[in-house]
Amino acid sequence: MLKNNKKRVLSGMRATGRLHIGNYLGAIKGMIELQENKQYEVFYMIADVHTITTPYDKDSLVQKRENVILDYLAAGLNPSKASIFIQSEISEHVELSYYLSSVVTVARMLHLPTYKDKIKQYPENATMALLNYPVLMASDILLYKADQVPVGIDQEPHLEVAREIARKMNDYYGTDFPEPTRFATKGGYIPSLLGEGKMSKTVEGSYINLTDNLDTILNKLAKAPTDSGKGFGVPNSGPVANLLQLVSLFEGDEKKKYYEQEYLSLGIKYTELKHDLATAIYLALEPIQDKRKDLESKKNYVQSVVEEGARKARIIAGHTVFEVKEKMGFI
Repeated sequence: MLKNNKKRVLSGMRATGRLHIGNYLGAIKGMIELQENKQYEVFYMIADVHTITTPYDKDSLVQKRENVILDYLAAGLNPSKASIFIQSEISEHVELSYYLSSVVTVARMLHLPTYKDKIKQYPENATMALLNYPVLMASDILLYKADQVPVGIDQEPHLEVAREIARKMNDYYGTDFPEPTRFATKGGYIPSLLGEGKMSKTVEGSYINLTDNLDTILNKLAKAPTDSGKGFGVPNSGPVANLLQLVSLFEGDEKKKYYEQEYLSLGIKYTELKHDLATAIYLALEPIQDKRKDLESKKNYVQSVVEEGARKARIIAGHTVFEVKEKMGFI
């Protein structure tokens, strides 16, 4: 067992596009918090193998992967405190997922709400890779025997699958996998600008990228749906509720309360709300964008970060797979 007395953390993001404020608030802020805590040993990956579970452009995969690495580093992930690596460079992720799939039924995977949602989004691409997505995610986590996973609350069904797999592997084969839990942040679920669902890189118009300038943010918010701005009760779901949640996250609860009072009295001037919100978002992103520009000129440094991260990850991954193969009777 190559585990020290620190708790382990694993998280990752798909290489499907540049990261947005939902990724930052829902996952990266938690990732940063954990890397600064000396009680934890942290591993953060660019989940490029997960990328192929839905339709993707093979010619841009490498570039999108590099964008995630730059966004990680610019947002505050520190390679001296966290191992940052590319998923496909550690073959044990896929190998372990196959072994783990032997304790999960097809029926269990078919009933996951996340699978059903993706099938609605991509009805012509109901692939085995998509069905096995939660098993691969379980492999990602259990490969490093991670105790906590800083992801959005929408990933909780997948974490439950990982816990079930851990229990079954421990019961059937005597492995010692922990049952991972979600490390929650204040912005665990960031709503879409479109008014329904969460902010997503794969849904055009729903997100604000970490690299967006002020004009782009203003234009995206301008298209966000609203209502008349006035009513007898403040909406607790839908487009207006989503905008108010973003106000709370970027401008504070007091500003949100101000708009709620306006909604119940004189009415909200959405042009004013969206302008102030866009400015607040941009001011929060500006330091990240400045750091990203600096990193873009340091390609050798960025490459060395993922190489060193892969080296550290590979040692642990190899040991875990050997251990599992031994317990399952292969060795």
